[in-house]
Amino acid sequence: MYDAVADAYGFHCSGCSDNCCLTRFFHHTLIEFLYLRKGFADLDESIREEVRYRALNVNEKVLCAEDGGHVSRIMCPLNREGLCILYEYRPMICRLHGIPHEFQHPARNKILGPGCHEFDAQCGQKQYLTFNRTPFYQQMALLERRLREMTGMTDKFKKTVAQMLVKDLEKIL
Repeated sequence: MYDAVADAYGFHCSGCSDNCCLTRFFHHTLIEFLYLRKGFADLDESIREEVRYRALNVNEKVLCAEDGGHVSRIMCPLNREGLCILYEYRPMICRLHGIPHEFQHPARNKILGPGCHEFDAQCGQKQYLTFNRTPFYQQMALLERRLREMTGMTDKFKKTVAQMLVKDLEKIL
């Protein structure tokens, strides 16, 4: 669905100076954590060590920025030369980011989200095409609930990619 709407706009991301990988996205599902870790485990050991080092560095810089009352814009440790090295395993928000969208919150009105800066530069004058994220979030919630029932995990999950890459799986489950 995302690809069809992006294609209809003529939008194709190839990285930009205001890279979304600089955005501190929080991910809230154990299923995304496990999927990301699966892709991470498939990387060559030397690349995993390099990424772990960058993830630790990102986490440290974020904490320092927060302690100083600043918002951090630090590159995701999975970004290499402008592209994600775990593209096939990236979390859902990374998959859906960029184009204007809508989401029907269960308890509120419809939420409309803008496209990213690069989208605005390429396609900002084009008429809005419906891209409803609601079905993706509903499906993710269903899968997450099933996984949590199977594992018995009830704790909330809120981690950045950098935090997920340095977190021990045993401490999560």
